[in-house]
Amino acid sequence: MLVLLPPSETKSNGGDGAPLRLESLSFGELNPVRERLADVLTELAADTDASLRALGLSERMSGEVTRNATLWNSPTAPALERYTGVLYDALEVGSMSAVERSRADNRLAIASALFGMVRGGDPIPGYRFSANSALPGVGRLHTVWRPALEPVLAAERGPVVDLRSGAYAALARTHGAVAVSVVTELVDGSRKTVSHHNKAYKGRLARALACAEEEPSDLDSIAVVAEKAGIGVERAGERALRVIAD
Repeated sequence: MLVLLPPSETKSNGGDGAPLRLESLSFGELNPVRERLADVLTELAADTDASLRALGLSERMSGEVTRNATLWNSPTAPALERYTGVLYDALEVGSMSAVERSRADNRLAIASALFGMVRGGDPIPGYRFSANSALPGVGRLHTVWRPALEPVLAAERGPVVDLRSGAYAALARTHGAVAVSVVTELVDGSRKTVSHHNKAYKGRLARALACAEEEPSDLDSIAVVAEKAGIGVERAGERALRVIAD
């Protein structure tokens, strides 16, 4: 099973790992695209104004350009510790046992505009680059990522649980993946899509799937794991799961 998470714009600082080496990352088939994008991103960082425009950032966020400038030389940290925010707070990797963390590092993967996809334990540096960015000479990212990333996702033997946001889902399509939505039940019994707590519920679901002793092999077993973790779910189709928010 592969649980595919969205990344986050915010990332932790520092790290105690050696500088980025692409050969240390999972899914080595993606390294040619990774190297191309990383080189363009670091070269672009020499021009702060151009970087801010390409990344869609304001002047007060110029520190993010500095991060990109040192992409190849800065220390790394495991991906599950590098990404921060609501979903990763709910994932609570710091409270996992050693066995649970090992499962999480293997079962969880994070979508990335820069790296395409990395496993939870892969060592990556801090950087700023989103799915909506357009680098000079590269253009829209789906044009470079789809040919490289879609075959990798298609080769996954077990179920893929797709928790990505729309922009990252557009970088590579996952035919046959389990789609997950988060809804709340209104007084009249109707359902409404949840936006505010969406990431938190997806983080809880990802933690439950990552830590489960027996790895889920299909939609029904995924639902069972969620329910055992106290997460209300229901099938929403052959390859869709609906999380019911409290």
